[in-house]
Amino acid sequence: MRLTVLGGCGAWPTAAQACSGYLVEYAGFRLLIDPGYATLPRLLDHGTVDAVDAVLISHGHPDHCADLNPLLRARALGEAPPPALPVYAPHGAVDAVLALDKPRMLADAYTLHEFRPGDRFDIGPFTTATWLLPHFVPNAGIRLTTPDAVFAYTGDTGPSPDIPRLARGADLFLSEATYVHEVPAADAAHLLTARLAGRYAREAGVARLMLTHLWPGTKRESALEAAAEAFDHPIDVALPGLVTHLTQEDPRD
Repeated sequence: MRLTVLGGCGAWPTAAQACSGYLVEYAGFRLLIDPGYATLPRLLDHGTVDAVDAVLISHGHPDHCADLNPLLRARALGEAPPPALPVYAPHGAVDAVLALDKPRMLADAYTLHEFRPGDRFDIGPFTTATWLLPHFVPNAGIRLTTPDAVFAYTGDTGPSPDIPRLARGADLFLSEATYVHEVPAADAAHLLTARLAGRYAREAGVARLMLTHLWPGTKRESALEAAAEAFDHPIDVALPGLVTHLTQEDPRD
């Protein structure tokens, strides 16, 4: 299994960084997770729009799903439209994005599979388990399992005892870390810090931690240092183009 970061900036994109977007590949299958603002151009650095086999969205905030619209437009309006793209999302999460165009314009470009956080289902070669994690809107923590590796991703979340359960023994844990040491009181139930992400990674016994959704302008080094207070295994920050192999060697990647 291989993860390619398309972006990991929280809230809005910057000149150097798209919002959340992650391409997970295994056995020739390409799963796009959270196509947030400005991720489509970064996706095109790694292949064509018709090379995506499915999309999985954690929640309905636009920094996690806005670029679903240009992705579907590019597929629907090209000279040779590919088959309908399976899109998996919590109920209602992508309604606003899909409403940006007249329904008939993109109707053949996607097949929507709505789920409730807590559901389990298969997407291509991935066994997918989800958890309802606390955020301003319903958010699905995601755990992808293959015979070779486990990948866990929080989406956006506040503190929860379910986070270590979601990430238990994962080869890679991709965790929300909007703030470094402390979340403002008004948002404390809905967002995480890098320090707490490190603590959850240690509790879950993961092999590797990757911090994402850092607030624009946050220093990468500060987030890494905060997470390392509790977690002494490898830690990265999600930056565009970063590629992580979840296993040492996988001939199917």
